[in-house]
Amino acid sequence: MQEPGKNGIPQYADTVSYEDYELRIGDRLYIYVYSVDERVDKMFNSSSGTIGVQMLQGGGGVGGSYDLYTYLVQEDGCIDFPMVGRVPVRGMTTRDVKRVLEDELSSFIKSYGDYQMMSVEVKIVRRSFSVISDRGSGTFNIQKEKVTIFEALAMAGDIGDFGDRSKVRIVREKEGQTEVKVFDVRSKDIINSEYYYIEPNDVIYIQRIKGQSFGINSVTTSISVAATTLAFGGFVYGLVVRIINSIEGH
Repeated sequence: MQEPGKNGIPQYADTVSYEDYELRIGDRLYIYVYSVDERVDKMFNSSSGTIGVQMLQGGGGVGGSYDLYTYLVQEDGCIDFPMVGRVPVRGMTTRDVKRVLEDELSSFIKSYGDYQMMSVEVKIVRRSFSVISDRGSGTFNIQKEKVTIFEALAMAGDIGDFGDRSKVRIVREKEGQTEVKVFDVRSKDIINSEYYYIEPNDVIYIQRIKGQSFGINSVTTSISVAATTLAFGGFVYGLVVRIINSIEGH
């Protein structure tokens, strides 16, 4: 990380505030209703509670049964929730969805028990980002709420020797529109900028440095190249001398 303003390193505006992710069509939500009343637990959670938590923690699952315990944000921006029906969630954060469901459920289940002891957990599942580079490309799962650009690159195996750090691109889709963010990851300002955190479904593109086809990046490599060159030169010289001597002998 380098100081901005020196050696062509750019400066970036301070936008340190982190914005919560807003739900989009195609997102999947894990929703669990907590209550001191067992009837409420069975009504909304069934066996999904234990299985869902295991899957969120990387405990695996049973084939395609995972889909039974999550809620898809459908084309109209809604999810179907038991006993409540269609709930609009597109454009909301998980905190917004939690609040809406708690309000809806509190009035519905108060006849079953102490509804004031009820709470709802909402998590986004199956979140991922992709990296495209000549070092290797792939898709990686997001295991926590906030992932920085440095964490994302580390998961992908770093940029590599010939990746262009001055023109890292993030392709991001929002509300049906695609935007491309280009930035210099070497700048120290990146920590407080809009480029610091990635979002689900981001595609990070690392282009190769133009004109870079061969390079020597360590002392060991330099010695190896020099030794190989000298050895080959010696071989050629010896071969030429033998040919000349052979000709003169005849």
